[in-house]
Amino acid sequence: MTSLKDDTGATTAAQFPTAFRWGAATAAYQIEGAAGEGGRGPSIWDTFCRTPGKVLGGDTGDVAVDHYHRFPEDVRLMSDLGLTAYRFSISWSRVQPSGTGAFNQEGLDFYRRLVDALLDAGIEPWPTLYHWDLPQPLEDKGGWPERETAHRFAEYATHVHAALGDRVRHWTTINEPWCAAFLGYASGEHAPGRLDPAASLLAAHHQMLGHGLAIEAMRARTPDNRFGAAVNLYAVTPATDDPADVDAARRIDGLQNRLFLDPLLLGRYPEDVLEDTSRYGFVPADADLAVIGTPIDQLGINYYSRHTVAGTPGEAAQTASSPFSTHSPWVGSDHVRFVPAGRPVTGMGWEIDADGLHEVLTRVHRDYPEVSLYITENGAGYDETPDGDGTVQDTGRIDYLDAHLRACHRAIADGVPLRGYFTWSLLDNFEWAWGYSKRFGLVHVDYATQRRVPKDSARWYAGVIRRGGPPGRG
Repeated sequence: MTSLKDDTGATTAAQFPTAFRWGAATAAYQIEGAAGEGGRGPSIWDTFCRTPGKVLGGDTGDVAVDHYHRFPEDVRLMSDLGLTAYRFSISWSRVQPSGTGAFNQEGLDFYRRLVDALLDAGIEPWPTLYHWDLPQPLEDKGGWPERETAHRFAEYATHVHAALGDRVRHWTTINEPWCAAFLGYASGEHAPGRLDPAASLLAAHHQMLGHGLAIEAMRARTPDNRFGAAVNLYAVTPATDDPADVDAARRIDGLQNRLFLDPLLLGRYPEDVLEDTSRYGFVPADADLAVIGTPIDQLGINYYSRHTVAGTPGEAAQTASSPFSTHSPWVGSDHVRFVPAGRPVTGMGWEIDADGLHEVLTRVHRDYPEVSLYITENGAGYDETPDGDGTVQDTGRIDYLDAHLRACHRAIADGVPLRGYFTWSLLDNFEWAWGYSKRFGLVHVDYATQRRVPKDSARWYAGVIRRGGPPGRG
């Protein structure tokens, strides 16, 4: 592999391994639309979007970017970019509207057509079985805090696998269980909008239990498929060497990273995290941990930023880069707060720190049993206005992607088994509680007309794929 800098300090071309996968990622509720079509039932995000004040501008995913009807055009865009893999999620509500019982053949057929179109275009399909859109009837029965939901997820996963497993090799069970559990059930910032820290811990546990049960069932059907989960990881840094700041970093690292990595890869929860959360009565069963720790073939890592935290009293930084700030008391200290470190930020207010991605990758490689790693999400959201001809000159996104790909390249040179990279996102789309106010896509979407126009970053990424790595830059 080439070095990243020459002796003048300019970056040089970074060549990735020949078999490295180059992809982009999306999620069903954010792009599909057709919320009332094809037998789809309501999900918790349909309900959440209709709750006043929950989503910016009152936006919904009812239409989103109409991928349900426009997927052939979107697959052509992927082919034009040269993608070798595409990560998408399957809507549980479209496939099994009640979350139990009968499956919807029309919904399954939609994903069959999508998979066939991808394969015809030479693009490897990478489905994710759960990206936060729990069927509303299951939430009405208690949602993820209820153990039964884990078993219902395994049933759903097994049925989808039976329908697509002959054409799909790589499967992701759960995407970012941290967000679904803690933003959904503790802070109320995401669907279903509950404010119950004790329930959020059970939601996290039962998502991982469902993950393990699903893998056991799917692997029994097709042992040569590849199975894993996708977790959102952060590098975590104490603001100072003060013991209170160091302990705050330990707490946040525990709940953000180790709460998921340890059971998935080591078959146990971190003792310090169990102690931090003991007042909520969370005591996982050994039998559950044996299921959660069932061997995985791949681990998806979603990375966007670094957390800098303090444990000393002061004004908390109430920014989008501080997901714990609205519910810090339940991490065990009233003074855990997120502080800005002075780095440049994206349009989301998230500090840009590519070195943190290298740190995360090398940490997982160092501290856990070896498993093939994939960057399953990495990208930057901005407020963007196209030029008169519809193009978007998104140099900030290009700089972000370039820096993070170089961090990936350094990690591979350091021995990390990183096998692929999926940027977030292929298309501008519904960005959860931010509605349509933030854009992450390589492709600009005019939400009024659904016209798709590749941004400068799309053309840049196509060149990266064609060359097998980012180009040199003076």
